[in-house]
Amino acid sequence: MRAIRIQEHGGPEVLRYDDIAMPTAAAGQALVRLEATGVNFIDVYHRTGLYKVQFPYTLGVEGAGTVEAVAPDVTSVRPGERVVYTGPPGSHAEYAAVPADRLVAIPPGMETRLAAAVFLQGLTAHYLALSAFPLKPGDTCLVHAAAGGVGLLLCQIAKRRGARVIATVSSEAKAQLARDAGADHVIIYTEQDFEAETKRLTGAAGLQVVYDSVGKTTFDKGLNLLALRGMMVLYGQSSGPVPPFDPQLLNQKGSLFLTRPTLFHYIVTREELLARAKELLDWVADGSLRVRIHQAYPLRDAAQAQRDLESRATTGKLVLIPGER
Repeated sequence: MRAIRIQEHGGPEVLRYDDIAMPTAAAGQALVRLEATGVNFIDVYHRTGLYKVQFPYTLGVEGAGTVEAVAPDVTSVRPGERVVYTGPPGSHAEYAAVPADRLVAIPPGMETRLAAAVFLQGLTAHYLALSAFPLKPGDTCLVHAAAGGVGLLLCQIAKRRGARVIATVSSEAKAQLARDAGADHVIIYTEQDFEAETKRLTGAAGLQVVYDSVGKTTFDKGLNLLALRGMMVLYGQSSGPVPPFDPQLLNQKGSLFLTRPTLFHYIVTREELLARAKELLDWVADGSLRVRIHQAYPLRDAAQAQRDLESRATTGKLVLIPGER
């Protein structure tokens, strides 16, 4: 089978479209024929070495497809069932052997590609707005990179929770996407200083929470915008890691809270995974949560997909399609 692997850390050019052995379902696993696999910033972090991996490493932590076979001890899924998952590595391939307790059934009528496009980013937006900082009516939040895959979903879920949403984007085209996702105010940070404009919009009240996936270039200003006992939810670092700082700064700025969460700590048990996934996929199925797929690429073009993602010129989700030439 074909898979996207790396033998060393580096730029997109280190991605290899390799022919490797077909996996088999070991105890507790199911063999999934992948029909779509999501492209995410964590794939970039694995490629660059920001997150260390052992070589050779097959990229991808999100996929959807059809169960081909299951180990004898597996009863939670069956061959022929359409499933989606996130977490176990190796989804940038034609097949993957996946722990069965990580697989979630795709609702009838939902396209497999759509399930792959929403799962990781949708679950991320879900835990951010409902658990990392549970938004409530009257809260004001700042969403950075609001036209990205997580950002568009997070804006929609934040509005469902009754929050006031301030979004930052890089262009007018992206601003319109954020408005369409429910953002109350959109700041084009290439034209306005987002700190000054947010302070103007909030006055002395400040923000209850900043959802920051950008990191290095936005972190310090984000702290300046938080209300007393507000929370910085730093869930990504597309501009680079935040430099070390003295925690006393959190005291000085108003007894602030800082968390650096990851989705996989919010879906540790199968019960929590299924509960979040059901709510998320139900919203997608009934049309109340809209998913934007920016582009689908053949699996062999994974390097180009990562270049496009890193350029920050994309909006919504990028997916790879195994089997397409």
